[in-house]
Amino acid sequence: MIRAVIVDDEPPAREIVREFLTADEEFEVVAECANGFEAVKAVTEHDPDVLFLDIQMPKLDGFEVLALLDRSPLVVFVTAHDEHALRAFEVHALDYLLKPFSEERFRQVLQRVRQEAGRQVRAPAAPLGEALRAKPLQRIVIRNADGTIEVVPVARVDYVEADDDAIAIVTGGKKLRKQQTIGDLAEELDPGRFVRIHRSYLLNIERIEKIDLYAKDSRTALLRDGTRLPVSRAGYARLRELL
Repeated sequence: MIRAVIVDDEPPAREIVREFLTADEEFEVVAECANGFEAVKAVTEHDPDVLFLDIQMPKLDGFEVLALLDRSPLVVFVTAHDEHALRAFEVHALDYLLKPFSEERFRQVLQRVRQEAGRQVRAPAAPLGEALRAKPLQRIVIRNADGTIEVVPVARVDYVEADDDAIAIVTGGKKLRKQQTIGDLAEELDPGRFVRIHRSYLLNIERIEKIDLYAKDSRTALLRDGTRLPVSRAGYARLRELL
């Protein structure tokens, strides 16, 4: 049996996919999910062969779901929006079903799944999610050590600090650890809002109260909450271009 997980925030859409899947004796629906949080949990628990995944959903979108998975099943996007199709194929998503779709079109997808299931070498899903994700980021998704997931709107991020092989995202005095380099995150955020002020710090410029001269060619950024962060010479040059 080919194990499938269906992810869509609209019940009628899940029902159509389930109906078409269950009509085929080779497929088994092991989970249905109404949002991205449920999807991450279902893939972790059931390790499906194929994921029928909507893109635009509340809380976590389809790209963010993929970025949170340790390993990826085959991915078939099922969406009413066609603007992501080209990028989906560029990163080798198995297929892209545009709603509304016919049963004949769905059967064509199942045939492709049959051909790939079983012989697929499972690869990390995160690169797929990262390649597809729209830029700049509007929210940062963090998977905690205990398996819980937090979604932080970028507007609420005060600054980001390098933390060994990870980063600490600081929001409202709270630090959230994420496995990502500070350089990679900087490329995903709006350069008009977030500035690399130091090799270890990425700052939301809306949080700046003032820039103080600390020593010759050395400055610090005073944030509105009283936090002080070092500003390198290159970081100060970047700030001056925006402030």
